[in-house]
Amino acid sequence: MEALRPRDAPDVEAAVRDALTSGQPLEIIGHGTKRAIGHASATNAVLDLSALSAVTLYEPHELVLTVQAGAPVQEVQALLAAKHQEFAFEPINTASLLGTQPRLATIGGMVASGLSGPRRVKAGGVRDHLLGVHAVSGFGESFKAGGRVVKNVTGYDLCKLVAGSWGTLAVMTEVTLKVMPKAETETTLVLTGLDDMRAGEAMTAALGSPFDVSAAAHLPRAALRGPIEQLPRSEPATLIRLEGIPASVTNRADSLKRELAAFATPDLLNAAMSAKVWEALRDVTPFAAAGPLGQWPVWRIVCPPAAGTRLGETLARETGGELIYDWGGGLIWAALPPAPDAHAGMVRAKVDAVGGHAMLVRSADAVRAMVDVFHPQAQGTAALNRRIKLGFDPQDIFNRGRLQRGGAT
Repeated sequence: MEALRPRDAPDVEAAVRDALTSGQPLEIIGHGTKRAIGHASATNAVLDLSALSAVTLYEPHELVLTVQAGAPVQEVQALLAAKHQEFAFEPINTASLLGTQPRLATIGGMVASGLSGPRRVKAGGVRDHLLGVHAVSGFGESFKAGGRVVKNVTGYDLCKLVAGSWGTLAVMTEVTLKVMPKAETETTLVLTGLDDMRAGEAMTAALGSPFDVSAAAHLPRAALRGPIEQLPRSEPATLIRLEGIPASVTNRADSLKRELAAFATPDLLNAAMSAKVWEALRDVTPFAAAGPLGQWPVWRIVCPPAAGTRLGETLARETGGELIYDWGGGLIWAALPPAPDAHAGMVRAKVDAVGGHAMLVRSADAVRAMVDVFHPQAQGTAALNRRIKLGFDPQDIFNRGRLQRGGAT
């Protein structure tokens, strides 16, 4: 496979123009840690952005970071941590789940995938923190969208379209992101023994309380394994996280314990243990590729939180699968026993019934070849996406076939 390794943005622009001239589609990668998500790109040419790895602007006092698309996420997070700052949306590290090498995920892949962690219920997702982008369109032209300030009212916020597009609209060369101060401490309330429905009610109560909850998750008994060994392994665990300054966290934890006493008597995890547990949940390590469920397909299901636990219970009962609930029930990670279609027909039918969408994050290549990885879109939504695609990349040069099985993206 031909690999193009541009050194800067003009090189990217030249590579795209050459691809347009030759009619050669390009697969856009950083280090390729998420290549297993989606369908195989219909091309034999790779545009490798890993050399574009510089931090071009970091203003801690302004909470703004500008970085090239190929910069490793973990190195950028270390830079932010030195100033007691972070990406508030908690970007997922998919290395454990997909069995790829750690520490290689890039900023461009983080933005293109749009995958956010447990704090999304409070802080929003990747798209909400993307302030600006420099990129090359499918016309072979460089463009800039957004800026370096939070309040940008110069027109439609075009850069938001790039987040979650999986590299099908443009080649990002540089992005500007909002960063946030890191909490001084955290704690997690653990309620044990709740079934899924009761846990959903407890998470709803916590998130609806005035105590500024930053994450709410539930692990049924079967999901308690591996790196979450601090939790009681014999019972389900419902987790509620609080973050902030020590005095505030202590006061809010005491108040929330009283409010949740009707569900169960909560225990508290200290800051270090809490951080370890939420990191494991963020990265879905109970379903790690190297673990007991490593050969099982894994679905990422987003649905209305009120419907989440009922949907999850149904999936577990009918398939024998194992689940993790995050976002107060609005996000379900489902590891299901192997099947020729990864249970796609049943999963999609039940998810459609509650107004959600399901993405097949991990499966064998043969399954990916016969199942739609991304949730089929309604006719109107699909038509709108086609118009957006034509506006950015009319010849379908970028990541052709990534989002849609057997055809153009």
